[in-house]
Amino acid sequence: MKKPLKSAQVTQGVEKAPMRSLFYAMGYTKEELDQPLVGIVSAKSDIVPGHFHLDKLVEAIKMGVAMRGGTPIVVPSIGVCDGIAMGHKGMHYSLASRELIADSVETMAQAHCFDALVLVPSCDKIVPGMVMGALRVNVPTVVCTGGPMLAGHVKGQEVSLSKIFEAVGARKANLINDKDLEEYEQGVCPGCGSCAGMYTANSVSCLCEAMGIALPGNGTIPAVSNKRLLLAKHAGMAVMDMLEKDIKIKDIINERSIKNALTCDMALGCSSNSVLHLLAIAQEAGYNLELSTFNEFSDRTPNLCHLAPAGPTHMQDLNMAGGLQAVLHELSKKDLIDLDCMTVTGKTVGENTKYAINKDENIIHPIDDPYSPNGGIAILYGNICPKGAVVKRSACAPEMMHHVGPARVFDSEDDSIKAIYEGKIKAGDVVVIRYEGPKGGPGMREMLNPTSALAGMGLDKSVALITDGRFSGASRGASVGHIAPEAASGGPIGLIEEGDMIELNIPEHQLNVQVSDEVLAERKKTQKILPPKINEGWLKRYAKLVQGADIGAILE
Repeated sequence: MKKPLKSAQVTQGVEKAPMRSLFYAMGYTKEELDQPLVGIVSAKSDIVPGHFHLDKLVEAIKMGVAMRGGTPIVVPSIGVCDGIAMGHKGMHYSLASRELIADSVETMAQAHCFDALVLVPSCDKIVPGMVMGALRVNVPTVVCTGGPMLAGHVKGQEVSLSKIFEAVGARKANLINDKDLEEYEQGVCPGCGSCAGMYTANSVSCLCEAMGIALPGNGTIPAVSNKRLLLAKHAGMAVMDMLEKDIKIKDIINERSIKNALTCDMALGCSSNSVLHLLAIAQEAGYNLELSTFNEFSDRTPNLCHLAPAGPTHMQDLNMAGGLQAVLHELSKKDLIDLDCMTVTGKTVGENTKYAINKDENIIHPIDDPYSPNGGIAILYGNICPKGAVVKRSACAPEMMHHVGPARVFDSEDDSIKAIYEGKIKAGDVVVIRYEGPKGGPGMREMLNPTSALAGMGLDKSVALITDGRFSGASRGASVGHIAPEAASGGPIGLIEEGDMIELNIPEHQLNVQVSDEVLAERKKTQKILPPKINEGWLKRYAKLVQGADIGAILE
């Protein structure tokens, strides 16, 4: 006997006549109400380049759902553009919006009894937020992101968004002129899509594909390609096939598939934000992923890709080289991937990757000739970060893998960027930015402006930056974030004083201030913890409920 549809609670039976009348008010037919109701959660807006075109994908998804006998119903989601929100009050809202998005997906799906979901996000917090919400609902679900932006071309080079942020630093240092700056400004973002490097949006889109919750090609097919529209149509068909087979999102996202995502994270050199999002997704999936586990996977997974900001190549190049399926195939040669995990294709990872080919070994290094034998991300520990910190080592210059320098201490991003632009940071320094964590920010702002300014001024190979905030996927250099506990929770980063010598040792997974335990204990006695920078609106509530970066900055 076939399992009854969840939507029958709002469409079937005498007592549901009032609900049906509301559907009829919108032009739905009786026949449509007898079919499965598929919620299509769209983050389309006119403020985010990665979401600007999502309405076209939604139409293709609707066609795919209808072709398989479903009734597509589009509902909205908010979405913050991190690039536009960068460097001002707006960035406090970015990471925090992930929880709003998760809550709203859960709310819309449960309130209207959707039988299945297709999630249509594109950018940084929207992708994990939607996945988290869908996991709470646990119905058949497919993720179909908007696809990466093409790289721009300026001065004969492929460029992307990170270049313009670094160009600002270069202009401040008079290394380029206003005309150069405008040329980058006009050229780095040539059209819609998620920014073209292995930044956070593309990282998490690829990890969705690695977990099997998105179709092959989802992570890399460009936004402007006809293949992206075909992918969207197939996503609509795939979710109906999943419904027929009763394959739910938690049948796909589980401990095994998350471990595949961890492996891909290390091989691709994903954004450090992927750590926060995988921790949060795992929590919703019922898997207690620990921060230290990232080191276990990093130690055994070679880094195969150096896309921007770590290198000169972009997502379109990875796509042409065979995409994530080719990366999975390379990793499987060393038995680093669980090939038996189920995916939304109805096939296993092994079946999906069986005929995948690495078409360009300059873009995807062979498993026997990696960029490095270790993964792109490392977790650090020490007396500054007893609960951990995160660094994207694949984007760190070799000479900064071990660095000792004097602390230059700032209690906000704004103060640090002012000092950098005024030329007060010198080679050898360690910039310390605190009270920017999940609670203290609140919202754990991205430190892209400071890291880009340092890179643009040519200091990324001589200055380290550590923070209880986080970084954009576009950041590069010796940038250590997610320091836990954060300063606002009484963490030791709040005890560092100007001039203290700080040692960063990435190969040894260590970050320490060279001050005795006794001195730190004395400082602790007189430590004054600063209040959150925003104490109004919903961020006031967020600051009270948010937990540490070491467990994904999820809410209590």
